[in-house]
Amino acid sequence: VQAHAAAVLGHGSPSAIPPQQAFRDLGFTSLTAVELRNRLNALTGLRLPTTLVFDYPNASLLAAHLLEALSGDDGASSPSLPVAQPAVGTDEPIALVGMACRYPGDVRSPEEFWELLSAGGDAVSGFPTDRGWDLELLAEGLAAADTSDGPGEPDGASSAGGGFLYDAAEFDAGFFGISPREALAMDPQQRLMLEVSWEALESAGIDPHTLRGSDTGVFAGMSQQDYVDLVRHGSEDLEGYAMTGVSGSVLSGRIAYTYGFEGPAVTVDTACSSSLVALHLACQSLRSGECSLALVGGATVLSTPVPSWSFRGSGGWLRMVGARRLPRVLMVWGGVRVLVWCWWSGCRMRGVGGIGCWRWCGGVRSIRTGRATG
Repeated sequence: VQAHAAAVLGHGSPSAIPPQQAFRDLGFTSLTAVELRNRLNALTGLRLPTTLVFDYPNASLLAAHLLEALSGDDGASSPSLPVAQPAVGTDEPIALVGMACRYPGDVRSPEEFWELLSAGGDAVSGFPTDRGWDLELLAEGLAAADTSDGPGEPDGASSAGGGFLYDAAEFDAGFFGISPREALAMDPQQRLMLEVSWEALESAGIDPHTLRGSDTGVFAGMSQQDYVDLVRHGSEDLEGYAMTGVSGSVLSGRIAYTYGFEGPAVTVDTACSSSLVALHLACQSLRSGECSLALVGGATVLSTPVPSWSFRGSGGWLRMVGARRLPRVLMVWGGVRVLVWCWWSGCRMRGVGGIGCWRWCGGVRSIRTGRATG
């Protein structure tokens, strides 16, 4: 595979094609992908699809696929995980087998999140300083707009802050075969969902590589999409990547494509209930047999301060009460979470332990009524 890929691209040695590097990053286009497919057709005698290079996006994966096809292995002896699909309508519970998250307060795992909650920790802090926000202007605007104190509320006691993911800009693009230019065009919510999905599968004891080609589904909730403003007005040339990088609908598809999942891929936007509705759809998909494993999650990362200002204008202030009177803070939160679900019987077949189970999941409709002004 390396030798023929190198020949197609005009290289003199197979070593010019690193086994784990994505074909697209090496310079493959639709035309050269078809040329490589034709070469491999002639070499192996197989009838390979025109999407071969995209279905198996590096030399290592493509070579493994060809070896399996030539050996006549139908997948029964492959390391992929067994499938458990009870009959439609069964009352068997759906099991939670893995989870991962990133939350404010430097929380990077479910265990750290529980520790924060059990200790009564505070994850509220100031605005992030690495996103190009004019913090001084933002603070002045919020202070000037705070003129609607109600009875018993301290005058002029507002402060600006909330819960933010301060490391949202960090991303190991090379790990996922993504070029730095494409990574820059990607909404941080897409980047973080890729990373947290990997962590969630690992927490379930599942090697993500073994799921390539499986019917695993992805159901993601995403409602905040302000990164598009930065891409539109940025100085970098991101043509060719911006459309998919800032599109919320691409989120679930990007995860499925990167990991090689072939089950449903759905992105949900129902405002505050997006992740819960994604879970509802995942349960339906598992029960109907569309998929045997489902990644369910959601992401919220503020790339601009506009949502903060909008939330302030709609009365989104959190009054903190306790032993002492505290200033009010702007209630703006960010976070990423991914849960891995399968049939309860599938836990034993997959050799993983269930964390919990879900017998029924109903959709939630979230309605917000705007406050009249003027």
